Amino acid sequence: MAYSSGFNPHLRISYANASPTGAATEAEYLEIALATVCDPQAVRDALDEALPPGLDVLAVVEATPQSLTDLLQASRWEIDLIDGEPSVIAHAVEDFLARDAVEVTRMTKSGLRTFDARAAVVELAPLEGTRVALLSLHGTPLVRPDDVVRGLRLVAPELATDQPPLLMRIEQGPFVDGRITDPLV
Repeated sequence: MAYSSGFNPHLRISYANASPTGAATEAEYLEIALATVCDPQAVRDALDEALPPGLDVLAVVEATPQSLTDLLQASRWEIDLIDGEPSVIAHAVEDFLARDAVEVTRMTKSGLRTFDARAAVVELAPLEGTRVALLSLHGTPLVRPDDVVRGLRLVAPELATDQPPLLMRIEQGPFVDGRITDPLV
């Protein structure tokens, strides 16, 4: 791997649209700068061998001039609200989608920020039990799945709980013709 220059060199690695702290993911992408040109399969094998069991490298490709972050335009999430009632969740999803805007507040590096969580949501649907499926577009500001949960709890206060939801990113990539496609193709 390549290192930055300067007094305190560090590995040149960039996580493209990293998932929020505490969220699980099946679709994480990163860019690693290499000091020499290497065979992508050899890099994949070396990384996979070095990582702990269960953390698997599925593919390694040579970078293109286009930024990987720019290619990641949408994410599909599965959210488990854990102790919500399925009928309340279904009604909250319906109410959330019926609104033109759902203003939520989040603490950012620059202080408290209010923004519309509804604007980024392409699809939101109840699944079996206490789970919901979310397809959201990446924009500015980036609407995270916990922002959508906050919005659901605003439209249905009975979903408010101290129990944090379980968040799992299923896929992310370019958003083409209404679906997420592979960013490595």
